[in-house]
Amino acid sequence: MLWQENSKRLIFGVDEAGRGPLAGPVVAGAGWINPKVIDEEFKGRELVRDSKTLSAKQRESIFKIINESENFQFGIGVVSNTVIDRINILSATFLAMRLAVDDLMEKTEKNKLQTDDNAQEMDVILLIDGNKKIPKIKTSQRIFPGGDRNVFSISVASICAKVWRDRLMDKYHKKYPLYGFDRHRGYGTKFHYEMIKKHGACQIHRESFNLGL
Repeated sequence: MLWQENSKRLIFGVDEAGRGPLAGPVVAGAGWINPKVIDEEFKGRELVRDSKTLSAKQRESIFKIINESENFQFGIGVVSNTVIDRINILSATFLAMRLAVDDLMEKTEKNKLQTDDNAQEMDVILLIDGNKKIPKIKTSQRIFPGGDRNVFSISVASICAKVWRDRLMDKYHKKYPLYGFDRHRGYGTKFHYEMIKKHGACQIHRESFNLGL
């Protein structure tokens, strides 16, 4: 059950991964954690922090715990490079966040508190990393600049989004091996720019970004 005991409130942390790369999608995560088991589940709680400060191995280890435990749920939203080019990266990021929240809401709907008559409505609050609220969404929101470092549920969302996106980029590497997506995950490294200059852009590059061509 995803409800906090004696409460109809659900708190979701929300964060994104992949706003800056030259290629691939932007991915958002929305995460819920049972606060009563947080210390038990994460003996090494200090590892749960901004995904950018963790190694890939650490992120995968934490993601495995999240994915396999009934005390954690997460939703994922993915927006492709073609949509990013069409609506811009900020709008695409907000779209990914809405999709992640919708995904998590659908999962929590299946587990919500039941009464004798019907299911009670869920009171959901979103904790958003950054300084902007998600537009076009009715759910209550609170913003937290630096939230991926300081708010546990946002850190979990950050890790889920990052692991999910890295795995997608590893798959793209197999399809487009010349660009080294398994090394830089689409970010603008020197090697990546060199490969773009040498081979041109591929189908997952963001044409609205400066590719150095």
